Amino acid sequence: MSAHIWAGVRERVLALAKSPGVGKVFGFPYGGTPLDDPLTEAELADLERYCGVRLPDEYRDFLLHVGAGGAGPAYGVFPVRRDADGAWQWHGDGGDMTLPKRLAEPFRQRMSPEELDALLADQPDEEAYGDMDAFDTANEAWEERLYSTLWSDDHTAGAVCLCHLGCAQRQWLVVSGPERGRMWDDARCDHADLEPLGVTFAQWYLDWLTEAEKTAGTVSS
Repeated sequence: MSAHIWAGVRERVLALAKSPGVGKVFGFPYGGTPLDDPLTEAELADLERYCGVRLPDEYRDFLLHVGAGGAGPAYGVFPVRRDADGAWQWHGDGGDMTLPKRLAEPFRQRMSPEELDALLADQPDEEAYGDMDAFDTANEAWEERLYSTLWSDDHTAGAVCLCHLGCAQRQWLVVSGPERGRMWDDARCDHADLEPLGVTFAQWYLDWLTEAEKTAGTVSS
């Protein structure tokens, strides 16, 4: 179990929030509580029943011992909350991209680089069209192809959108399949496919916290 990984982490984040140098930390939330309350065991069990999957241990223990979301890498970890109707959802700029009912599906193979390169190379060239209406029609058709492939929900089934870095770039935690428990970067806004960050959830979060404390001057570098 990973609960020991999170010992004292909530307290560190709350102390960071009160430090004079916290304004130097990119994306640290201002006002209110920097972390949502942790989930109870019963709430976590209900969340996992709703999604039909056991969440990766590092993340589920974060939810139990640190918070349901809040301060974290970039603009923070999207909080997961139960709505009045009993449905669970992740909240934030892109949180609604997570499909709770598809989290049990294995995170799928990405497009091959060759497939993506071919799709991007097929974008209509405005200069090749003498008629702007014809170009607009062709370009709209190409954009529909781009969004129906690169932005298909099939690319992110089995993963939770946990964070945004601004300009529509986001990061995901894989919860099902061979990459379970690992973080992936999503730069599809720049016509790039998802790429592995090479870290688990705990590494991702704790590396951020260590650097944030150094930036704020709460620990020596």
